[in-house]
Amino acid sequence: MTTMNKEYHMSDAAVLIELGRRLAERRIREGWTQAELAKQAGIGKRTLERIEAGNSCQTSVLVRVLRILGLQQELAGIVPKAGPSPIELWRMKGKERKRASSKRRAKTQEKKWHWGDEA
Repeated sequence: MTTMNKEYHMSDAAVLIELGRRLAERRIREGWTQAELAKQAGIGKRTLERIEAGNSCQTSVLVRVLRILGLQQELAGIVPKAGPSPIELWRMKGKERKRASSKRRAKTQEKKWHWGDEA
């Protein structure tokens, strides 16, 4: 089985062929015929045949197929959520709270500070 790491160096057409092959493998492993999966996904059987053959398709069609195959959670890994940039993290570093402070008490008496050796 080809690893996904190799896809970085693959052409777009090769990536589509590999994706189609994997979708077909998953469909067969799950026990779906092309006609059954296409019907459940709300697409034509010929559309599914094209996807599995490595032809391009609309994103919404791919999402439908992935959902039926139980792979919709894998979509989150395609484009991870954007977090703060390294610069933003650096800027926030000094502003992070390190500990909780005690409640500030109102001063009832102002005492003058001294060293203690003064009489």
